[in-house]
Amino acid sequence: MKLNVLFFLISFSAFAQTKPEAPKKLFIINSYAEYQASVKANPNNQLVEIKKAIPTIKLDIRYATKNNFMKQVMYKQARAFARKPVVESLKKVQAELNKKGLGLKIFDGYRPYAITVAFYKKASDKNFVANPNQGSKHNRGCAVDLTIIDLKTGKEIAMPTPYDSFSAAAAANYPNVPPEVKKNRDFFIAIMRKYKLNVLENEWWHYDFQGWQDYALMDIPFGKL
Repeated sequence: MKLNVLFFLISFSAFAQTKPEAPKKLFIINSYAEYQASVKANPNNQLVEIKKAIPTIKLDIRYATKNNFMKQVMYKQARAFARKPVVESLKKVQAELNKKGLGLKIFDGYRPYAITVAFYKKASDKNFVANPNQGSKHNRGCAVDLTIIDLKTGKEIAMPTPYDSFSAAAAANYPNVPPEVKKNRDFFIAIMRKYKLNVLENEWWHYDFQGWQDYALMDIPFGKL
């Protein structure tokens, strides 16, 4: 009997030591007053409206329409925001592209945390949406979804897939694409990287700002910004 109890205690102790830790509670700014305080402490925390800062940029805010993988309107307003340094980088990218007769089209920028939760619940492939347990770089105002357009025609230049595709071809290094498409994708990745925006491995349209770790997750609706 004593041996059985001893074995149970040893087994329980081993289980207790290997049991994974519960995820830490996320710090999320969800009040406008708290957001204002963060901007006062550091002006770089400001969420800047991209179109106001870069008037020549084009918007196609898919989550303000039903033309998205959720098949429903997620944003009440067709607006795009990003942290101040992110917008400064986009401004430089836009200026360089304009010299080549090209420009940026924004699909999405800052995304309130509640929207990320809704995405994760509904997405058929969780590899293409952020896990709410960690939050998204979109929630930090440090990620943008976008593409390049031809200024003369207003049309998007050829890329491997449409925006928000869940296919393997959406990967930033997917090999089986036509030469012109690869050239466009690689050019896009290079010019964005030049201004501190790095492509996400499985989404050619998604770029994260270098230093995103310095910014808090947020759940402030567009209407309050």
